[in-house]
Amino acid sequence: MTDKPSISPIKLTSHPGDHNPVRFPLRWGAASARERGPVVATLSTPTDRNAVGTHSGSYAVYRALAVAAGRLDPVHRPDLTDTSPTDLIGPHPQWGEPDRIVSIDPWGAGITEAFADDIRDGVDIRPTIAVTKARLQMPELERAVAAGRLKSCGVHLHGVGEASVTKAAVEPVWHLPGVAARFDIDESTLRRTLFEQTAGMFPELVTRGDLEVFLPPIGGMTVYIFGDPKTVADPQIPLTVRVHDECNGSDVFGSDICTCRPYLAHGIEECVRAAQEGGNGVIVYFRKEGRALGEVTKFLVYNARKRQAGGDRADQYFARTECVAGVQDARFQGLMPDVLHWLGIRRIDRLLSMSNMKYDSIVGSGIEVGERVSIPSDLVPADARVEIDAKLAAGYFNDGGVPDETELKKPKGRGLED
Repeated sequence: MTDKPSISPIKLTSHPGDHNPVRFPLRWGAASARERGPVVATLSTPTDRNAVGTHSGSYAVYRALAVAAGRLDPVHRPDLTDTSPTDLIGPHPQWGEPDRIVSIDPWGAGITEAFADDIRDGVDIRPTIAVTKARLQMPELERAVAAGRLKSCGVHLHGVGEASVTKAAVEPVWHLPGVAARFDIDESTLRRTLFEQTAGMFPELVTRGDLEVFLPPIGGMTVYIFGDPKTVADPQIPLTVRVHDECNGSDVFGSDICTCRPYLAHGIEECVRAAQEGGNGVIVYFRKEGRALGEVTKFLVYNARKRQAGGDRADQYFARTECVAGVQDARFQGLMPDVLHWLGIRRIDRLLSMSNMKYDSIVGSGIEVGERVSIPSDLVPADARVEIDAKLAAGYFNDGGVPDETELKKPKGRGLED
């Protein structure tokens, strides 16, 4: 066990003070990692920092707890031997377009190679992307094989339904000028609001205008590639994509109040099929629980929906969320396409999504979309009919009819006692 850290003077960052020039200036959107420079957000050498925030997103608090409890040396540096990506992603032309990728570091997976000399010299540079290989085992894939919809091929699908994937974990890295431009707001407004709405957690946001990069304390995303990662960016090779936002209750535990896991499982099946047919499939899984409103808010909304006069029905689906949260949806998909540009994607042949916000964001970022695919109606759980009807009435993409006003008022969700 590591000894508890000794008490040292606290250095406040609430005032600008006199700062030396940043040792590693960043040129966001440069054509190479060396030209762009490393993102240094570590705490072991504060003078090298060129970013606000720190690594690990929301898990940074657990790291702090480990340090406080004496379990972790506060200046520990990871041994990155043999941690390099199993598959090289890029570089792609989009990496050199400053406004194309603003919420992740496209060079974040290759820092051990690009900045090997700096790391040897003691600079604490850490990856913000890790790429590895794995196999997925899901009962839905087993059922697809049993039903004959998929067949094991020994390459993309093994045994009774094990899918081979390349997967990448990605931490958020925000280029603040780019994020502000993406949402058409003033950068100073963005910085001040981030500072105020995190209760002053990051004073450098308002005191250090020279630091343009922010590692926010939020969850990142995981990319699952079915097929050949080297050809995902080739517009001549068919590509199937689902961009999925986290829903722990459904995705993990199978709650039937929404269509999240059924749509995710359907997306994975379609991605496996695409790979077996000579194309590629991509699932991007974002940590945006409850439309980025959080799981507590989501469960409060569930209660309000089930207890309201007239029962759980589609005509009040979005209204009940807004009553509790103040907004229907906080995901704001404007940053979502960045990860697709990191993969070099310029065309999606089949987009498995009913969300117009996602579609508009993807197309608006310059990615062509061929076909849109809605969730098959036989995959919608009975208790999730409220959600689907509400979304159809709100204009979500679908290839069928839209429920009328009478249909929307029918209570279709179970009560809390059922």
